[in-house]
Amino acid sequence: MPTEALNSTRPGSPAPDFSLPDVVTGNTVTLSGLPSARALLVLFICRHCPYVVHVRPEILRLAHDYQPRGVCFVAISSNDAAKYPDDGPAALREMALADQLPFPLLYDETQHVARAYDAQCTPDFFLYDSRRRLTSRGRLDDSTPGNGLPVTGREMRAALDAVLAGLGAPALQKPSIGCSIKWK
Repeated sequence: MPTEALNSTRPGSPAPDFSLPDVVTGNTVTLSGLPSARALLVLFICRHCPYVVHVRPEILRLAHDYQPRGVCFVAISSNDAAKYPDDGPAALREMALADQLPFPLLYDETQHVARAYDAQCTPDFFLYDSRRRLTSRGRLDDSTPGNGLPVTGREMRAALDAVLAGLGAPALQKPSIGCSIKWK
């Protein structure tokens, strides 16, 4: 059953700090170690969720379209790998390499980062401005597996364009829908 992310994190909230291993390189990545950028998109994803599988190609298009425009991307997986081995570091590494992810994919074994961000589901998107203040949290678009609507990234693209133009948060933000975070 899909979970709808509750937008309890308020616009203007600072991005919570993190220090997590990159599943590809093994290097520790921190929020403060990310490059300065015009915007920061933090994505909570995993490998097994059909909602993430459905939108993953558009996430890759977003990164290819917006990284050259000054948007930093970082993805985090926080699912319990003991119960969901496809969401463990080794399987995530395989996915990141197969998809040639152009951004770090981090593993949040303790789930502290997911809790700090109040991530509810996969995928869940948190968009921050250049000061790393939350401008929007929500979904990519209105497409879900099986509803027949094309994956366009329309809503996230509008939010990214607004932040890059200095316009701040979109007035209407719809919550993400996906698989719940698999808590321990």
